[in-house]
Amino acid sequence: MTDGARSATEPGRTPREVATHCPYCALQCGMVLREDDAGVTVHPRQFPTNRGGLCQKGWTAAELLDHPERLTTPLVRDPATGALQPASWDAALERVVTGIRAIQDDAGPDAVAVFGGGGLTNEKAYALGKFARIGLRTRHIDYNGRFCMSSAAAAGMRAFGIDRGLPFPLADLGRADTLLLVGANPAETMPPLVRWLTEQRGNGGKLIVVDPRVTATARQADLHLQPLPGTDLAVANALLHIALTQGWVDREYVAERTAGFEAVRRSVAAWWPARAEQLSGVPVADLEATARALGTGGRVIILTARGAEQHAKGVDTVSAYVNLALALGLPGRAGSGYGCLTGQGNGQGGREHGQKADQLPGYRRIDDPAAREHVAGVWGVPADELPGPGVPAYQLLDSLGTPDGPRAMLVFGSNPVVSAPRAGRIEGRLRDLDLLVVADLLLSETAALADVVLPTAQWAEEDGTMTNLEGRVLRRRALRPPPPGVRTDLAIIADLAARLAPDAAAATDAAARFPADPATVFAELRRASAGGAADYAGISWARIDAADGVYWPCPTEEGSDTPRLFADRFATPDGRARFHPVDHRPAAEEVCAAYPLHFTTGRVLAQYQSGTQTRRVAALRRAAPEAFVELHPDLAARLDIDDGDPVRVTSRRGEFSAPARLSTGIRPDTVFAPFHYAGPGRANSVTNDAVDPISGMPEFKICAVRVEKA
Repeated sequence: MTDGARSATEPGRTPREVATHCPYCALQCGMVLREDDAGVTVHPRQFPTNRGGLCQKGWTAAELLDHPERLTTPLVRDPATGALQPASWDAALERVVTGIRAIQDDAGPDAVAVFGGGGLTNEKAYALGKFARIGLRTRHIDYNGRFCMSSAAAAGMRAFGIDRGLPFPLADLGRADTLLLVGANPAETMPPLVRWLTEQRGNGGKLIVVDPRVTATARQADLHLQPLPGTDLAVANALLHIALTQGWVDREYVAERTAGFEAVRRSVAAWWPARAEQLSGVPVADLEATARALGTGGRVIILTARGAEQHAKGVDTVSAYVNLALALGLPGRAGSGYGCLTGQGNGQGGREHGQKADQLPGYRRIDDPAAREHVAGVWGVPADELPGPGVPAYQLLDSLGTPDGPRAMLVFGSNPVVSAPRAGRIEGRLRDLDLLVVADLLLSETAALADVVLPTAQWAEEDGTMTNLEGRVLRRRALRPPPPGVRTDLAIIADLAARLAPDAAAATDAAARFPADPATVFAELRRASAGGAADYAGISWARIDAADGVYWPCPTEEGSDTPRLFADRFATPDGRARFHPVDHRPAAEEVCAAYPLHFTTGRVLAQYQSGTQTRRVAALRRAAPEAFVELHPDLAARLDIDDGDPVRVTSRRGEFSAPARLSTGIRPDTVFAPFHYAGPGRANSVTNDAVDPISGMPEFKICAVRVEKA
C-alpha cells in the first residue's frame, strides 16, 4: 500500500487520506487529500511554508483528477486522416520506438531530443536525464526550467559556487528588518508566501518592491520603485554606488569573505543616482531611501525573481544584486542574505539531477571528467559513452526539424507551444519534426501537434519527491493509483528503454537500469548525487517522513542537513564569494517609431504557467477567463482605446489580441499581458527570443510593440 494512504474507498469503509503537497508552485504548500464516495477534497495542513494556507489553485487542484478532458488512452496520429486516434499502449510505444530507430539509424543519436519540465518529480527528472544519455545516447536534452531559474542559477554559481534558490529557511523573511523584492509578485504567483510579508511588516520591517507595475505585492510595500523594464541592473548598480559613498559597505566582511570587490567598486563609481534615474525613471530620492534601508537595517534580505531575470542580461542583473548583498555583508549572516524565488513546483530539484543540457545528477557539470566517471559508474556504463553537453532550451527548440537539428522530440511535462518565446516560430519547428511524442495528462497545445500522445499519471497518483524553493526535499504521496489506461512517466521511460534495446538480453538489462518504482529510482539518485553540489546521499524517504522535509546538501544519513548555507564559507575552492563587475546594457530590442511601446509579461493569481491545467478548472477559468492587455489610461486615450475594447499587440515576431484593461498601475510607456493563454491571446507570440549568453534565458520581459484597436 502507498505510504501514508489508507485502504481503497468502498461503501462502509474508511475513506482514503494522504498528506502531500500542492502540484503547482515552488512553495509546495502542505495539504491533505481525502477521498470518499463524494470524490476527492483538499484540506490545508500546518506545514512550515504555508502554515495552513492555500491559494485558489491549491484549493481546486483535485478537480483535475477526474476531469472529463483527462487523457486515459494513448493517441496516435492517423497518417491517412491526420487525426489523433485512440490506440493501445503496445501500438503507441511501437510507433515511438520504430520512429526513433529509423531516425537515429539515418541521422545518428543526436537526431532525437528530449524536453522535460520543472514540475517533474526528482525521480522523473533524474530518470529522464539518464534515459536521454544512455537510453537514447543523445546530448539533446533540456527543459522548461531554462525559461525560469537559469539566470539566477548561473549568477549564484559564479558568485557562491552553488545554486539554491533560498539559502535560508523561508521563515527568515518574516523577521527581516528590510526586505527588497526585485521583479517578484508573490501575492499573485504564490499567495501563501504573503503571510511572511505580512509578518515582516507587522514586526516593524520595511518592504520595498521593484516592479514596473503596481502589482498586488507592490501595493503592500512601504516603497515601490517602478523602473522601465530592462533597467533593474542600473538600479542595482546605483544602490551599491550610494552604499559606497555613504559608508554602508561592510569592509570587514568584504575583506574576509569575498574576492573581486575592487573591480566592482570601480565599475559602480560611474552609476551615480541621477544617471540611474535618467535611464530607469526611478527618482533619486527613492534610490537613496532604498539604499539607506538596506545599508542601515539590521536583518536585510534581497530577493530576485523572473522580472529581473528573464532578460538577455539576466545573469548580469542578478549578479548586480548579489554584488550589493555581498558588499553589505548579507549572505551567510543570520536572518539576512540574497535569495531567488523559484517559480515552478520542482524548479529547484528539476535542474539538479540531469535534465539540464550541461548537467549530470547532483548538479555536476557534464564536461567534468570526474563527474562523468562518478555518474557513469552508478549507471554501469563507460564514462566515454556519455554524450557531451547539449544546447539550451530555446536553441534546441529553434533547431527542431532543421537540417542540423533533431528530427524527433519526446516532451514530458511541458507545453512550449504556449510557454516558449516567439511561440509561433517554435510551433512551426515542432510541426517540422518527423516524430513528436508528448506525455501529458491533458491534450495541451503541444500534445495536439504530436504524432503520439501518452497519457500520464497526476500528482495525486504517484509517489516521489520534490525540492521546494528553500532546497527542502519533500515527499509527494499517492492518494490512489492512476485510472485504467494511464501510466506514470517512470513506467513510460522504463518501457521505452526496454523496447529500444537491440535484443532480449539488452532489454532485460534496460529494465534493470530503468526501474518504474520511484523509491528505487530515488535510492539510485542518492548514489548518483553523492559528493556533488546538490548532495542527496543522506536523504531517505523515511528521513523526510520523520521531519518536515530535509534540506540539501545532506551527505550522510547520520549527519545533519543544511537549512542555512554560507555560515562559515562559500562553496568555492577558497571559500570566498566572488564579486563580478557588471554594467547596464540596453534591451536586445529597443522601441522605435514602428514599435514605440515596451511590452512585458507575467502571471495572474488564478492561472499557472501555460494554463494547461488551470484553464480547465471551472473556478479558475471564471476568475481569469481570458488574456488581457493592461495599459495606462493616458496611453489608451492617445490610441482611442476604451476599457474592454479588443486590441492587437504586434511585434517584429508576431501578434496577439485580447481585451484592453486600463490601469494607472502601469507606466504609460509599457503594456503588460499574462502569458497563460493559447490561441489568439498567446502573449508569447510577440516576445523576444534573444537569449542571455551565459544562461540561455530568453528575453521574455521586454520587447518593442505597437498597440492598436483590433
